[in-house]
Formats: sequence, C-alpha cells, structure tokens
Amino acid sequence: MKKRLTYIAISVGICLLVGILSGIATQNSVDGWYHTLAKPSFIPPKWVFAPVWTVLYILMGISAGLVWAKGFYHIWVKTALYHFGLQLLLNALWTIVFFGFENPFWGMLIILNLLILLLFTMKWFNVVSKTAAYLLIPYFLWVCYATFLNYRIWEMN
Repeated sequence: MKKRLTYIAISVGICLLVGILSGIATQNSVDGWYHTLAKPSFIPPKWVFAPVWTVLYILMGISAGLVWAKGFYHIWVKTALYHFGLQLLLNALWTIVFFGFENPFWGMLIILNLLILLLFTMKWFNVVSKTAAYLLIPYFLWVCYATFLNYRIWEMN
C-alpha cells in the first residue's frame, strides 16, 4: 500500500509539474494574443481552466500511479506508461504550440494526435487497471471539448 501511494504521489507531482511549466511558458500569450482571437460562444470563462486542469492532472497522476504500482517490470505496464508519457508530452506540446507559438492550426493537429494517443493509453491502462482507465475518462472528455474549441478558434480566425 505504501509503495502504491508513493507511485501515485510521484505521478501526480510529475503531471502537476508539466501543467505548471506549460502554464508558465505560455502565460504572456494567454494574457495577450489569445484575448484578441474570435472565440465561440460556448468557451468557458478564463478562470475555469486552472481548476479543471488541476483536477485533471491529479486524476491523470493517480491513474498513472496505479498502473506503475502494478510493477514496471511487466511489459503491459511499460507499454501503458510509455503511451501515458507520450500523451503527456503531447499535452504540453499542444499548450506551447497553441499559446506559445500562437498557432491554432498546428495546435489542432497536435491535439488530434493527443486524442488518438490518449485512446491508446486508456486501452493499455484498462489492460493493467480498469480503475486507472476510468480515471482518464474526464481527461478524455475535456480533450474532446478542447479539440472542438481549438477547431472553432482556428476556423473563426
């Protein structure tokens, strides 16, 4: 049990760190360029994003920690965590490309790949731990919503 909690704590910390670093790297663009864009009417207010992403990163970390705790020596665990790491990298890359490079088109291409990789991650997490896979559902739904927002912002601008 203690080992599992340690893996969860480390995984949550890594996910939150990725979120914090992405946010810091793109803050100027969020406060500047992003406000000049035409946006769809269904976009949530700015204050919603930080709490939503915080909860999602925590759920992602718990999920990864549960998988990791099953034993990294196992090929399914390694495969699941490999997919998780890649999708987490794409998550950060999307933020940097969309906000940092101010490029909704390339952001859309990245987030579409993120969605595909996230589905593979959920598939492999399900092989190792159904609970871990279920914990990624809110993240998947949010990324679907973010993909649609990204598309509409690209289309409108």
